Amino acid sequence: MRLRIFTEPQQGATFETLLAVAKATEDLGFDAFFRSDHYLKMGDVPGTPGPTDAWVTLGAIARETSRIRLGTLMTAATFRYPGPLAISVAQVDRMSQGRVDFGIGTGWFEQEHAAYGIPFPDLNERFERLEEQLQIITGLWRTPLGETFSYDGEYYKLVDSPALPKPTRPEGPPVLIGGFGAKRTPRLAAAYADEYNVPFHKLDETAAAFGRVRDAVQAAGRTEPMVYSAAQVVCCGRDEDEIAARAAKIGREVGELRENGLAGTPAEIRDKIGRFAEAGAECLYLQVLDLHDLDHLELLAIEVLDRL
Repeated sequence: MRLRIFTEPQQGATFETLLAVAKATEDLGFDAFFRSDHYLKMGDVPGTPGPTDAWVTLGAIARETSRIRLGTLMTAATFRYPGPLAISVAQVDRMSQGRVDFGIGTGWFEQEHAAYGIPFPDLNERFERLEEQLQIITGLWRTPLGETFSYDGEYYKLVDSPALPKPTRPEGPPVLIGGFGAKRTPRLAAAYADEYNVPFHKLDETAAAFGRVRDAVQAAGRTEPMVYSAAQVVCCGRDEDEIAARAAKIGREVGELRENGLAGTPAEIRDKIGRFAEAGAECLYLQVLDLHDLDHLELLAIEVLDRL
């Protein structure tokens, strides 16, 4: 089981804070540092000093780290045109010497679109745009050097693009698609993804979602392997007082976190990770909500990661 650290910087984090978490992620032996792609805080938090752009910060972190993989859960297809996005991700992949994983989704948070003047079409159109973006981005990356790429879709049209710059691998960075949809998400994952992620669902729901994607993979006649992963909020403590203190710091209840996330003592968390593994998860994204609590990361590394 690979464990990855997943952050939500829109809730309130400077780049310096993110960099400290990323460096701790690397030094402590975790597999990857991921971040959300959001421009507006959620819930009752100040959100100061304001959002940081996902791909700008990952590019900077790429130059300050050497081992961990870097990526997004998930880049919103509504935020950027596919051509410039392909350029940005390929550039960060080069800056990291091939350590990028590219997570992309429809976008869902209507309020942040309104706050920053970003169009927010209905769900059906967002799925259609996502599929065109997947076709374009992977098409640009995989176009051989010296050839051009064109695309004529409903929402995007490219004419004789030089399809540069190239990422480090000819096929491009691994693509992650996530979500809990019953039909379109499994089909898109089977067609375009290297990894399918189920975010913040209970164990039985996660297993059911994995099953739907396995069925879609089989129906598509796909032979390439699919990685199955899940994301869970994490709150670990050596005893009940420490668990409660960490839960209070992120505005959550211990009982709710134990039911809906990875919360409790290291032994409890190791046990639940084992159950996710039995359900088919090969990788878990640990959502760390207090980015100033590096002791939490150290505890997770020593008592969970190192003992799995």
